[in-house]
Amino acid sequence: MSTSSTDSLGELSGTVKGSWHQFLDVYEPLRPELYRYCRYLTRSPWDAEDLTQDTLARAFSTLARMVEGPPNPKAWLFRMASNLWIDQMRRRRELAFSERLEGEPAIPHELHEPHEPRAAREAAGTLLVRLSPQERAAVVLKDVFELTLEEIAEALSTTTGTVKTALHRGRGKLVEPEPEKAAEPAAAAVLDAFCDAFNARDLDRLTALMLDTSTIDVVGVTTEYGAKSARIRILPGMLFGSEKLADPTWTGIDWSLRKGSHPTPPRAEVRIYRGEPLLLSWYQHDDGEAVRAITRIAVEGDRIAHLQNYFYTPDFIADVCRELGVPFRINGYRYWK
Repeated sequence: MSTSSTDSLGELSGTVKGSWHQFLDVYEPLRPELYRYCRYLTRSPWDAEDLTQDTLARAFSTLARMVEGPPNPKAWLFRMASNLWIDQMRRRRELAFSERLEGEPAIPHELHEPHEPRAAREAAGTLLVRLSPQERAAVVLKDVFELTLEEIAEALSTTTGTVKTALHRGRGKLVEPEPEKAAEPAAAAVLDAFCDAFNARDLDRLTALMLDTSTIDVVGVTTEYGAKSARIRILPGMLFGSEKLADPTWTGIDWSLRKGSHPTPPRAEVRIYRGEPLLLSWYQHDDGEAVRAITRIAVEGDRIAHLQNYFYTPDFIADVCRELGVPFRINGYRYWK
């Protein structure tokens, strides 16, 4: 690639990034409610965070093609999330149908979703997989978010009559399902090795655990590819980012979210969450330790193919940590003002 082409791509990347930051300035205040809505739809913190990220990305690209912004931004975001989620459910049904045609055993959709313990704070609004996607969305928007029939119709791109029908049918199906068995822990040995290397501050060992083709996400902020990029741009921040957190002169995360934090490198601990091992990063504060980051990995063989670091995901961190019963601190949605 020529130098001029590289320069043009760099300028384009900077322009897009600037537009993305402007988009977040307007729509980020709606993100907690968007995550909460996605959480009710998907019944899983992992899937809720993914759906939230996908919804914001879709909204950003759609807004770029609109002459005027939406008059009701929250309903518009809910519509984006609803459409994306319903499309996902439709693809799953089509896949299950094609498997049946090929002689594979049919797998009910509900078995694909991890069991969610019924905390009292969610009991009234928990929606079950026995509802169709549109029924579930309609009941959530009405009973949890208290939207009007007209607002629900706007969010679901349908009519108020269809919303009434979905509400009537959905409410009639709300029956508590039997608890599902937790999945067997996967990739435990690799995550244990990652945890040991993390606590030893051994960047070489951490890097050796990554595939050269691995994908590394700081969820919602950046994506890197390969062990080399992980070593240069992601792993040092995971190991030593506490120094910035404790520095009052740093102009990144708001000081109100960092006050009382110590520069001591975080301690990693493996916990089983919904049958899956994941890494909790415990940071030191004036009043003791608290989780500020969660790491999830996918393994190929004995090495990491995909690493997801949940740091700038306050709704997700709060959700998982409350379910685990551990103290936590949030970092906001981004590292820039």
